[in-house]
Amino acid sequence: MKSRFADKAKIFVRAGSGGNGCISFRREKGVPRGGPNGGDGGDGGDVVLTADPKLLTLYDFKMHPHYRAESGAHGQGSNKTGRSGCTLKIKVPRGTEVYRGEDILADLVLEGDELCVAKGGRGGRGNAQFKTATRRAPRICEPGSPGEEAEILLRLKLIADVGLVGFPNAGKSTLLQRISNATPKIADYPFTTLNPNLGVVKAPGRDITFADLPGIVEGAHDGRGLGIEFLAHIERVKMILFVIDIHGSSQESKPYDDYKVLINEMREYNPFLLEKPFVVALNKIDTADFGKNEEYFAEKHFNISALDGTGVPGLIEYIREELCEE
Repeated sequence: MKSRFADKAKIFVRAGSGGNGCISFRREKGVPRGGPNGGDGGDGGDVVLTADPKLLTLYDFKMHPHYRAESGAHGQGSNKTGRSGCTLKIKVPRGTEVYRGEDILADLVLEGDELCVAKGGRGGRGNAQFKTATRRAPRICEPGSPGEEAEILLRLKLIADVGLVGFPNAGKSTLLQRISNATPKIADYPFTTLNPNLGVVKAPGRDITFADLPGIVEGAHDGRGLGIEFLAHIERVKMILFVIDIHGSSQESKPYDDYKVLINEMREYNPFLLEKPFVVALNKIDTADFGKNEEYFAEKHFNISALDGTGVPGLIEYIREELCEE
């Protein structure tokens, strides 16, 4: 089944054009010359992005990239101003960065954050606006101005409580499936997780959102593997859960070596990531003599088996307590 997750999308927006002004004159009994009474055109609608916590992906924008706001109505006689076009509000996930070209316009993080990405055109003036003492019957009006157009790039950085970080096949997806209602793809080959998966854990006092992020490899900060596509999502999580294979990611590496590589990749990408609270889960203890491999992990670590659940409740309780202290 094709994934419906997308963290990048390009959209094309066009604001509404302003309505044209009207040329009209009064025709009243007893008023032989009448006078200009052409109304103004209505303003075109804006295009506005607004952050919505119910959305988790930019997938729909890939399927429907074109958006256009309503234009303003033309002015009418009897000084009637045309109706303004409605603002088009486009809902995007929280954590969406908005770019025009190379410039970032906004970072929509909080629920209800808004950004106008295309301004509607101004309505044209009707001939009533051009009446002067010397020009009593003007036969001129203004056309409405066109609305702005823009090509916008949307980039989503997930907002979650906890981000699961580790090498491919460390067991992150298995752990997420164990603790939540998520159903990630699980298999014994690298990069099973090609897109972030979200799961919600029901815990006393609050629900905890976990994000299973694509597996990292050495050199990710330079674009190896899934590279920057992976690291960018860590910026938004509140806490990092390192999931380490107790066997090591290869025959040559030990668990602590893998941990140091993960730390280094995060440091090279953005040193701020290392300031986040973290905890280490040494996974797959059901398949290894794990005592000899945990000697360097003196603090903030739990021995677990995501497959059979050993040690997982204690890990979740520790995470809950840490998040509640914020």
